[in-house]
Amino acid sequence: MRKRKSNRLKGYDYSRNNLYFVTNCVKNNLCCLGNVIPIGTGHDLSVQVQDCQSHHPRFFNSKSDLPNKGYTVALNQYGLIVQEKINWLMSTYQYVVIHSSVVMPNHFHFIIEIDSQRVKDNAVKIKSLSSLMGALKTTTSKLIHEAGFEDFAWHRSFHDHIIRNDLEFHRISHYIAMNPQKWALNKFYSKV
Repeated sequence: MRKRKSNRLKGYDYSRNNLYFVTNCVKNNLCCLGNVIPIGTGHDLSVQVQDCQSHHPRFFNSKSDLPNKGYTVALNQYGLIVQEKINWLMSTYQYVVIHSSVVMPNHFHFIIEIDSQRVKDNAVKIKSLSSLMGALKTTTSKLIHEAGFEDFAWHRSFHDHIIRNDLEFHRISHYIAMNPQKWALNKFYSKV
């Protein structure tokens, strides 16, 4: 059996106080969490399970159309579960702050801060980023399965980036906020 390469920075303590940019994708980049739509439209928001490799967002005319319009993500019931559980991390773990997040049709991004100074009880053990992500992925998968999508799965791992300064924080926050606007240009989206 081939040894799996770790995505984490070797020797770094991922439970220490810091800001982390996290990206996680649905297995096989399946678009099952919602749709990107122009702002102000009343399109059907029902659950649509589609493979992004063959999915063409019917609302984009071309890539040049993208910057001139505002877009948002219309989350379906599965995407709403993911968004709710991202918020759940903050309410469950007093040392966690979510600064910015977006749930896209087949992935999510957020900036998560681990801040042990927010803990009132010294007996509370600070979970690592991997443990927090494990809790998020497990709870969302369970609820999505219970909601009827029994084959739902996340990619096995997730991508993280340790945010080292204010400039990076603002650049990544902007990237997260602009994700719906740039969906047709996103590496997780491909057009037929």
